[in-house]
Parts: sequence; C-alpha cells; structure tokens
Amino acid sequence: MTGTDRAGRALAALMERVMVTESQVGVRFPLYADPDDGSWTTTGRGSWAGGFWAGLLWLRARYTGDEDDRAAAVECTARLAPWVEADTATRGLIFWYGTALATDDDAAEAIRKAAVGACLSAHDRELGLVPWGAAFGGPRLLARVDAVPGMLSLLAEEGPDGAAAATAHLHRHLDLCLGEDLPPGQWPAPAWQFTGQQRWQPLGDPLPGWSRGRAWLLLAVAEALLHPRLALHRPDRLAAAAERLLAHGGFLTGPLVPPAEAEKPDGPLDTSTAAITAVALMKLARVPGPRAEDCSYRAVAILSRLAESHLYDGVADEAPVGRLVDGCYDAGKGLAVRHELIWGTFFLTLALAALDGVVDITRV
Repeated sequence: MTGTDRAGRALAALMERVMVTESQVGVRFPLYADPDDGSWTTTGRGSWAGGFWAGLLWLRARYTGDEDDRAAAVECTARLAPWVEADTATRGLIFWYGTALATDDDAAEAIRKAAVGACLSAHDRELGLVPWGAAFGGPRLLARVDAVPGMLSLLAEEGPDGAAAATAHLHRHLDLCLGEDLPPGQWPAPAWQFTGQQRWQPLGDPLPGWSRGRAWLLLAVAEALLHPRLALHRPDRLAAAAERLLAHGGFLTGPLVPPAEAEKPDGPLDTSTAAITAVALMKLARVPGPRAEDCSYRAVAILSRLAESHLYDGVADEAPVGRLVDGCYDAGKGLAVRHELIWGTFFLTLALAALDGVVDITRV
C-alpha cells in the first residue's frame, strides 16, 4: 500500500462493511450489492459464493478477537453443510475459503472433513478431475478454471490419495485451460466439455478473454506451489505454468484493475479479478525465485489502486463505507457489471489482513 494508514483505514472500512452487511442479510448469504445504495442481492443457501461470506466473518473474528463475532462465523459456517453432498466442483471455493480460517472450531473442521471426503469420492480417475457437476444445471462433465482454487487444498487434506487427486485435477485443467503451445496473447477457453473417448470440446461461455478465469488459474497455481504436499508433484511444470501466466497474462504489466473481458478493453472493469490477483501474487511472492519481488511489488500496487479508487472508506465519500465497487459478475449477460461482489470483498479483505499480520497468506 502507499502507507500503513491507508491500508489500516481500508481494512477497518471493510470490517465495518461486514457488520452492516450482516445486519442487512440476516440468515441469508450476500452475493452482489447495488453500486449506488449498497443493497444486497442475497441467496438462501449461498450458491457457489457462500464460503466467501463465511470466510469474511472468520476474518472479522480474527481482526476483532470478539467472541460474538466468532459465534457469528461458526453459525454461518454451519449453514454451508448442505453443500457437502452437492454435485459441484465449486465445493472447493465454498469449503476451503469458508473454513480455512476457522481454527480451533470442531464443527467447522467436521464440515471441512466431510467436504474433503465427498470431493475425493467425486474425483473421476478417467477424466483426471472432479467434474464441474450438475448442481447448477447444464452439462455435468465440464472442466472450468473456477473449479480449481480451494479444491486443491481440500483434496490434499486426505493424505497421499488426496494429494494425487489434487495434482491430477490441477494438471488436467492446466492441459486444457493454460494453452502452453499457444503464442503469447492467445488463450484457450476457460471451460471445456468432455465428449467421450478422451476428447474435450471448448465452450464459448465464458470467453477466452475472461479475466477472472485467468486470475482463478493463477491463484490455483500459487496455491499448489505453496502447499507442502502439492509442490512436490511435477514442480517444474508448476513453475513453468506460473511463469507463463505471469509473462503473458498481464498480471505484472497490464492494467491494475483489468476489464472483465480482454476483448472489450472499454467494457466493465472487474475489481474482483484484481483482488484475486493480488492474493495470488502475494502467495507467489513467498515462492523463492526471480519473480518473487516483482509479484510482491505488483500485489501492493493493485491493493493501493483498489483502496484509492474503488473502495469507499468514509473519508471523502458519503456512500456506505467499505464497499468495493466496480466488480463484474457476468459481462456477457449484463449481470451486476459494476457492483460490489462478495468474493471480491473477501479477497481484498484477505490481502489487507495478511499485510496487517492478521492472517498468514500461505495458509489460506
């Protein structure tokens, strides 16, 4: 950040926003908020993003040390339990980010362990991954980049078998979604459908230029490089994947807050992509190598831009405090294209909390 005062104000503003959001949503889960008045669109069960709200409550409990805040996090995490048996690879997002900060809580640990077992059971050895699943409709046998972060750490908790499944899951997605043989600036689709006989067909939605898809993949590679069980598997390819993403994905040289779709540089921005990227870069900065310093510098630059230009901190603005606006849920569908997104808020809060020493970024 540009200064410790600015970082501290930004983190405090985000924590204030958590309190206000909690009072607004009750027992429901926030998904995205109106950019003008801050009112939340919510879901009853949390959908694929429910773990980010639980994770924010755990971050607040860490930040305040208040037992009531901890109790709220415990209660919210318990409401994620129905997703354990849901047929979706987004259980990685739901249960890793919803429970990773829940230290010394037996109930949260039990939910995570149940999710680990369910995800390992869902791993398809023939396909080499946990399929996207049918929980949200559409074809079940998909590979999508947003099915990778979190899933790796969940599977790896199940010992050698889990680590092997996690490694297969990651590398199958790298095979399809990284495009190692494509020239710089060209990327394959971030979503693929299995059509039988070991054949995969790229899908047109999301588009190859989906910036959040690249950020999810960078986060997953960073997650694997820092995980003691996963970093041992094909370390050369992990390092090469990180280098390709950093060199050609615009993470170190492109806009600090990228457009939601690379093909539309004048279209909506996506601050949630920037926040995810900042966390991934902070992780990569902890991996020894020539890029570590560049990753650290760039992460701080992204966080500074988000705090200065996209976060209401109550100093110069009259809008509700702690809102990270200019997130884009789905540009193609015109859905929530300049909104506050619960996952964007989570990752920005996580990054700032790590800078403040509240959490260890290598453990989440």
